[in-house]
Amino acid sequence: MKLSTVRVDPPRFETPALIPNLLQTLGRSLTSTNEPTPPLTPTAAGSPTSEELFFKLAHSENAPLGSPSEPSFTRKLNQPKSRPRSPPGPAEISEDAQGPGDGYFALPPAPTRHREKRRSSASERPFKGKTWHIERTDQGNGGLKNAVEAAIADGTLHDKTWVGTLGFPTDSLDESVKVAIEGRLREDCDSIVAFPSDKDFDGHYNHYCKEILWPVFHYQIPDHPKSKAFLDHSWKYFEAVNRSVADVIIKDYKRGDTVWVHDYHLLLVPMMVREALGPDAKIGFFLHVAFPSSEIFRCLAHRKQLLEGMLGSTLIGFQTEEYARHFLQTCSRLLCLEARNDGVQLDNRFITISISPIGIDPIQLDQKRKEEKVTEWLEALKTRYAGKKLFVARDKLDGVRGVRQKLLAFELFLKKHPEWVGNVVLIQVALTTTSIVELQSTVIDIVTRINCAYATLDYQPVVYLHQDISYYQYLALLTIADALVVTSLRDGMNLTSHEYVYCQDQTHGPLILSEFTGSASIFNGAEISVNPWDHSRCASALYQALTMDPAEKKQRWDKLYSAVMHHTASYWLRTFLDELERAWVEQQRCGSTTIPRLSTKSLVDAYENSNKRVFLLDYEGTLASWGSPTSIILTSPQRTLDVLHDLLLDERNIVYIMSSRTPEELERLFHRVPDIGLIAESGCFMRKFKSGQWTRIADEQLPWKKSVREILEYYVERTPGTFVEERNCSFIWHYEKSEDSTLAARQAGECCNHVNDSCESYRVHAVPLGGTVLVESRDWTKATAAKTVLELTAEGGSAVDFLMVVGDGRDDEPVFSWANDLATDGEVKSVTTVKVGTKNTQANATITGVAGGLLFFFPQHFPFSVWRLSFPLLAIAA
Repeated sequence: MKLSTVRVDPPRFETPALIPNLLQTLGRSLTSTNEPTPPLTPTAAGSPTSEELFFKLAHSENAPLGSPSEPSFTRKLNQPKSRPRSPPGPAEISEDAQGPGDGYFALPPAPTRHREKRRSSASERPFKGKTWHIERTDQGNGGLKNAVEAAIADGTLHDKTWVGTLGFPTDSLDESVKVAIEGRLREDCDSIVAFPSDKDFDGHYNHYCKEILWPVFHYQIPDHPKSKAFLDHSWKYFEAVNRSVADVIIKDYKRGDTVWVHDYHLLLVPMMVREALGPDAKIGFFLHVAFPSSEIFRCLAHRKQLLEGMLGSTLIGFQTEEYARHFLQTCSRLLCLEARNDGVQLDNRFITISISPIGIDPIQLDQKRKEEKVTEWLEALKTRYAGKKLFVARDKLDGVRGVRQKLLAFELFLKKHPEWVGNVVLIQVALTTTSIVELQSTVIDIVTRINCAYATLDYQPVVYLHQDISYYQYLALLTIADALVVTSLRDGMNLTSHEYVYCQDQTHGPLILSEFTGSASIFNGAEISVNPWDHSRCASALYQALTMDPAEKKQRWDKLYSAVMHHTASYWLRTFLDELERAWVEQQRCGSTTIPRLSTKSLVDAYENSNKRVFLLDYEGTLASWGSPTSIILTSPQRTLDVLHDLLLDERNIVYIMSSRTPEELERLFHRVPDIGLIAESGCFMRKFKSGQWTRIADEQLPWKKSVREILEYYVERTPGTFVEERNCSFIWHYEKSEDSTLAARQAGECCNHVNDSCESYRVHAVPLGGTVLVESRDWTKATAAKTVLELTAEGGSAVDFLMVVGDGRDDEPVFSWANDLATDGEVKSVTTVKVGTKNTQANATITGVAGGLLFFFPQHFPFSVWRLSFPLLAIAA
């Protein structure tokens, strides 16, 4: 199996990436910044300041500093600069040029003289005539990289190919250089590369991904005055890069390959690949960041395209149950799809949802922290901060990491607990980002205020490093810390907290963790959970961490460590691929192209060799076309009733008709066949075989009906031309004849979402069904009624050895599944499940026909009596 793992994230390649020979050394200056820094309080003679301590490290080491699980350890590369600086504004857009997909927007051409001058510039061909080599980069998605490496090391993964873009602009490369790069990457690094234009990539990553998708996915609402979500002209660049990556996958794909797409940068790739490769392709998608609620996601201008892009997958993975639920609600609300707890039902396939929190690689981390440089810096930090308690934090300085909230909480802590002044230090590493300048200035102002208020000659309460540190220092800090403080406002899976827990195997320091991180969902309260917006609670958490009893520390750490060691990177990769394989097998089994047509010979043989037969036949869409009872009676009911009557002539046959209609309607339709069994309102009522009495299977009292009725009436008032049909145990909102079909479809999605959210505790769900919304209970279905039928039949003394289920709708699928399980378990000798139509199904056979009646099949070599008993349903209406 070849695993194509796809992700775009600067530098644009997770695995060994191409870097020119002019790569600078990796030393960092931790003091250079354009913003004013807090004044430093003089320290005791001969003792370096905290900044000096870290500064010495940064200038004394040249080894790669990337974290195994964090992508942000910064290295500056001397690479050719990209010519495009920003996407064109709406007034500059031209559609004359055509590119990948539906085309891309291009700037109006510059004057010829300037273009000729640029072409003659030496910087246009920086690789021409020069040698180059490939170096490994530590940037990108470290968690994904570690997971793949760990899986290869333990034998879980044997063959993989990375797909991505290069780590520098490529417009200046000659075609011969590109070909050489492709060959070297494929041969040496198991990698294939896409070459989008610099302009496309700049617009894709720096504008659409970082200024639109990233804020929205992290709950920064687009109607904020500073939001750039309205600049949707960068959407074309997002499409172009996704198309570029998808085309590379399609070109390299071999039958049997697994395609695994990663993160929000490539949301459109699954559907692009699906459209080219067809229903047999095995495509997984994993979202490494949060997925917002439908209220936030619906603000995106291209929300429908983004969702449909994801739905090209076989399996979609999320970090937490919350993110998965948000996605399902969004699909229900915006696309009016049937969203179940385990996935999304489309017409032709079912997309499975997986909850798979990513983790760290403990083996690699353990090797790193045993290195001599980590020990050296651990000793240096112990000497520098002897007698002090250390709060440690490392975050990107952007709007979602909660650095400002953390500093305010620490300031409040010092005010509330002055006895700790001089004895506790907060070391805050703030990674430089392209975030708003106002946030950086605010953070620096708070740091200055705290240090001015509480610093002494030998004490500085906040050590603020507005740049990254080396990985050796990072591990030393995690080891020596008395507590790690994570106050993210939104976060996918905060792997810094996992690494901290692993490094605390000796001292068992507490973990202060925001409840809005994905990691909080797997730690189960062993952390000190905080709401970053509640500064008072955060301050109390800091005090709790410092004063916690050692026994409690150990107890909490044991639980944290157990979770970290269970949810490892290798386990995440293995479980996701296993679930993808199961989802693909199930999807192929239910695909209409793989399910055989009903075999008449096999059916006749099973029928003739059986002694007790049960038929469960759906009514609407199977025995008759959809419509009112009156119209059905006037079309072809007599032929249907004659066949059912003939089927009942054999005493070994038991026949039940299943329907979503009310008992009264079924009585009128089948009064000419008095002995037949009837199942009404999708399993809520039953008239037993050869009995004229109806039995209510559902509860007499349905407390949810009043609430549901009020919700449906709310939407009826706001959608002209619609009405509600109330049945004994269900409601149907009809909007197929609404005055505004677009409005009605949108309201239907809203209605399903509203009912499913409000009445979840009642076990009620709303399902869109082509022009209607059905609201019914989850506890009583056709499947539960079918089980009752089999139990009643078994009470007669003879076991059922022939079972045939025929249906055409999504509410028949649970019956198919139940019947197939009976065959698998050997409870019934012969089971035949038949789907009418071509949609995906769990039935083991399909048939097609003409809507509105029965198409009789009469093989001349069978006796008439056998035909009358065996073939009334072989060509039932679609």
